[in-house]
Amino acid sequence: MSAAIEGIGPTTFPASTSTGSSIMGQDDFLKLLISQLQNQDPMNPMDGTQFASQLAQFASVEQLNNINTTLQSSISASQLLNQSISNALSTTVIGKEVRATGSTFAYGGSGAMNVGYTLPSAAVAAQVKIVDQNGNVVRTINGTGVTAGDVDVAWDGKTDAGTQAAAGTYTVQVTATDAGGNALTATPFFYGTVTGVRFKSTGTVFVVDGEEVPLSSILEVM
Repeated sequence: MSAAIEGIGPTTFPASTSTGSSIMGQDDFLKLLISQLQNQDPMNPMDGTQFASQLAQFASVEQLNNINTTLQSSISASQLLNQSISNALSTTVIGKEVRATGSTFAYGGSGAMNVGYTLPSAAVAAQVKIVDQNGNVVRTINGTGVTAGDVDVAWDGKTDAGTQAAAGTYTVQVTATDAGGNALTATPFFYGTVTGVRFKSTGTVFVVDGEEVPLSSILEVM
């Protein structure tokens, strides 16, 4: 940018900070003030009041910059502390059963498995399908709960043919309709045991029966 100082011609000063921002920073303000002093007319020097005013402005800029730096450091320290506390507490959940939102769960290949869903409002009919990792429906469970809220469904681990389902990853699919015949959006959930905790750059995840579950998906710790 160009600026004209009383008693001399236009003087060119830096137009931006070293980071390329269009906002004048502390260094740019200081360079501007020094340039004014170096280029002032010795026969008509800068007015003392004006010079004092510019010094006061520079001091204000410096103070605001220091406050901003202090606040940023404080926020970063607080975030690190909260993350450390969260990481420490999350390990205490290992070995406990949890209920987590999600349609995909791991099945060990024996015994019953508890799954479920949450209905936004009451339904007149609901159906649950257990689908394997290849997209095949292995079990259809009719006549499940229709009340609004959480509905638990017990899967005995058997297929529709009555054989034992293999160990693997399965998906819960829920179909529900209201009194008007409209489809309701049901949110599936499942139960499992936390076997480990992993700390990733994207956040803390629990390992539930071999499947990674984000901390935000945990609905309940038994």
